[in-house]
Amino acid sequence: MKNIKVGIIGIGRIGKIHLENLSTRIDGVEVVAVVNPSKKGQDYASNFGVKKVSDDINVILDDSEIDAVLICSPSDTHSDYAIQLAEAGKAIFCEKPIDMSLEKAKRVVEAVLKNNVPMMVAFNRRFDPDFAKIKSDVVNGKIGNIQSLHIISRDPAPPPIDYIKQSGGLFKDMTIHDLDMARFIMGCEVIEVFATGSCMVDPAIGQVGDIDTATLLLRFDNGATAVIENSRKSVYGYDQRLEVFGSKGMLQIKNPLMTNVTGSDAQGSHSDVNLNFFIDRYEASYLNEMQSFIEALINKKQMPVDGEDGIKSIALADAAYASLQENRPIKLE
Repeated sequence: MKNIKVGIIGIGRIGKIHLENLSTRIDGVEVVAVVNPSKKGQDYASNFGVKKVSDDINVILDDSEIDAVLICSPSDTHSDYAIQLAEAGKAIFCEKPIDMSLEKAKRVVEAVLKNNVPMMVAFNRRFDPDFAKIKSDVVNGKIGNIQSLHIISRDPAPPPIDYIKQSGGLFKDMTIHDLDMARFIMGCEVIEVFATGSCMVDPAIGQVGDIDTATLLLRFDNGATAVIENSRKSVYGYDQRLEVFGSKGMLQIKNPLMTNVTGSDAQGSHSDVNLNFFIDRYEASYLNEMQSFIEALINKKQMPVDGEDGIKSIALADAAYASLQENRPIKLE
């Protein structure tokens, strides 16, 4: 069986993670082309043996040997690239969100279906061993009927203001992972969203029209509820916790620490600090996610996270924005 030949658009933080995993840790794949605007990113790709590096997307679009393409460029470019790739007959791996606009995201999925190409949307947390174990236990009925879910997601520090300006806002940049995780764990759909938030971390974030602190309440079609808490700054490190409560018990994910060493003295018991950020916390999830994408291509199986999942996450983020602005619960169709 021939190797899957892959192109990558964008070599920022995420693109570098995927390039390294594909080049050094995953069998049955070859990265043959990388498109990136900066020479620095192109040089990074060349160091991994990528033969075609350019700032021209046509290097990928016109290469008939490329089977699949990873879209790791800025969020506001995702949909345009995805439509071009679908029309060129390439399988697509798209970082979230598909687009800032729900309508444009729908056009992407329409193009994917029209051209009959596979597409996976990158919600990597589904592939984290801890979150995957929670999902498996829920599906297997370990805690009975699910009644409530609590997700906490706090970054160690806010990103630069220039990033905030083009991020799509807290709900589409950060909360969107938690909205997808809520659907993933519950296994059913959200029918109502109530969101509240403000600027508690950095006034400059508010000055560009965004918030940095939020709480969301979701109501699902099975009657269960979920609470999502977000903050752009946590002084004790990256905070990623989850608790799901059911009729037979409770499942919980705690934060992994830098080390498992604990100490005790006259002042009490002490443990190490949280991991720094998502690159450390979700290292395994990025590898598992990419392996799942390549395996689905090789075995011609359905993608584990598809365009509809991407559309629903954007719709939930839009509902959260509407709720925040109107100060009321928003019902979803």
